[in-house]
Amino acid sequence: MGRELALELAKRGCHVALSDIHAENVEATAEKARAFGVKVTAAKLDVADRKAVYDWADEVVREHGKVNLVFNNAGVALAATVEGMNYDDFEWLMNINFWGVVYGTKAFLPYLKASGDGHIVNISSVFGLAGIPSQSAYNASKFAVRGFTESLRVELDMMKCGVSATSIHPGGIKTNIAKAARSDASITALGLNPADATSNFEKAFRTTANQAAKVMLRAVERDSRRAMIGADAFAIDGMVRLLPGAYQSLVAFATTRMK
Repeated sequence: MGRELALELAKRGCHVALSDIHAENVEATAEKARAFGVKVTAAKLDVADRKAVYDWADEVVREHGKVNLVFNNAGVALAATVEGMNYDDFEWLMNINFWGVVYGTKAFLPYLKASGDGHIVNISSVFGLAGIPSQSAYNASKFAVRGFTESLRVELDMMKCGVSATSIHPGGIKTNIAKAARSDASITALGLNPADATSNFEKAFRTTANQAAKVMLRAVERDSRRAMIGADAFAIDGMVRLLPGAYQSLVAFATTRMK
């Protein structure tokens, strides 16, 4: 999604500053974005490193002069039961999925406010709406991103500072997140096979990254507080609204069907 966001923004004439933990990936995206005639800078960045994120924010402003849009998009996944999950994996995921969003938001917020016209887009998930077996860590991070962003949005509204925020809830998007996921043997207690966990989740991916990027940009244009991406996201959102407690039994049944 990050690559497609960068390219869509460049197509619209936006100068972009890109970062990724994989230098070769971010450089490849930067090269494509430069073809649209905009200024593009790229940096290798670990969003779990608070100092590195703040240093990068300062560098972006030095190179571009100002910041108007921030997309906190980095994310990883982990399949494990609550009981079997080890703390190293849990902290690895939270440092990227949640603290990465916090660092990105706080590092850039003063610059966004200084611009007088800014927007923060934080990527939660459909898993920020409903609890899923084997996904407790991912759920925890994405529920946290949702709460953090919704609280931020209310504060920004009250401040009337020209900056806004949107919480994004994608369903199954065709990206590499599942391929980079960690899977723990503890999920066998749920009747799931760690070796098949990634491929089974990928079967549910229906929306392309480009479609997701366009939905996010439309949400910014409309100043939406929350945006769903994909029919599955709307379905799960509706299910949770209609069956706030009972949905869990439906999720358990659906999970067993993925074996």
